[in-house]
Formats: sequence, structure tokens, C-alpha cells
Amino acid sequence: MQIWTGLGNPGPRYALHRHNIGFMACDVIAEAHDFGPVQKKFQGWVQEGRIGREKVLLLKPATFMNESGRSVAEALRFYKLEPDALTVFHDELDLAPFKVKVRVGGGLAGHNGLRSINQHLGPDFRRVRIGIGHPGHKDRVTGHVLGNYAKAEMDDLATMLGAMASEAAWLAEGDDARFMNDVALRMQD
Repeated sequence: MQIWTGLGNPGPRYALHRHNIGFMACDVIAEAHDFGPVQKKFQGWVQEGRIGREKVLLLKPATFMNESGRSVAEALRFYKLEPDALTVFHDELDLAPFKVKVRVGGGLAGHNGLRSINQHLGPDFRRVRIGIGHPGHKDRVTGHVLGNYAKAEMDDLATMLGAMASEAAWLAEGDDARFMNDVALRMQD
């Protein structure tokens, strides 16, 4: 079993924030792969399903971004899983908008959701880094991260999320390179 966690903040006012791209990814993956109903569990919302041959639990922590690690750690403890069974979908300032990169471990780059998970589990979990681009100056970062996607970005956002859901089987099988490559190819179409 794998646990895929999308990072975000709960509530409708945050729904289209760039910081909520992890929640958006979970929602699109769940719909594309006919996951079960949403349940309240592990201080968050979960949906269970299969992607390819792999059983996957999608988790959206309801703890707000800065406390995401509490929810994630609770789920891993319940299923007696190690951090290598965890994949975290999150926004990444240091990637161009709509670029997707996967890696295990790495720095936190000031991301409080990652910091919280790192505090509870250590750094050795897989991350799907979803580019939101940098606004150009550090004084504009908070407004950019906590701002809604613009109407002009919605087509690219939908294309990227759809590509991630379509290629999710590669991620489930552990072929991160194929997942990244195929998502990039779909973004070029």
C-alpha cells in the first residue's frame, strides 16, 4: 500500500490558491481512477483506490499546511508503513509554472508543509514537486503562493493535473522518470 498526500489548506477560500495544488492533484487523481468515497480519517480526508496494481490511499490533511505532518504520520503509523511508502504532492516556487519533478528527500525550501512532515517522519519520502514559479522578488512570495491561479492559467492547470492523473500508474509503479517524461510530453501537446 502507498499513501499519496496532497498538501493544502482546508476550506473553500483556499481552494484555488497555488499553495493548494497538492489538494487539487489528489482530487483529479481520485476522480480519474474511480476512488472510493471521501472519509474523515487521520485528521484529514481520505479516499482509497487502485492505480494499476497498487493500492493507494489519498490523504488531504485538514490540519492546515503548517501541521500536515501530524496527519501524515498518523496515517503511516496506522498502516505500519515506512516513509518510503509516502508520496507528497506540493507546490514548488523554484520550478517554472506547471513543471513537474519527482525526487526522494531534499531540502525544504521554506515550505512549511514539508517542514512539518520532515519533523514527524524525517526527509526520506518521495515528493512530487509542482511548479508555481517565483514572483521575482521575495516580498511578493507570500501573496503569490497564497493567491489564486489566474483565469489565463486555468487551461494549463487543467492540462497538467489531467496529465498527472493519466500517468499516475508510472508513479505507483515507482517509475518516476517515466511519470515526469510523460507528464511533460502531455503538456507539450
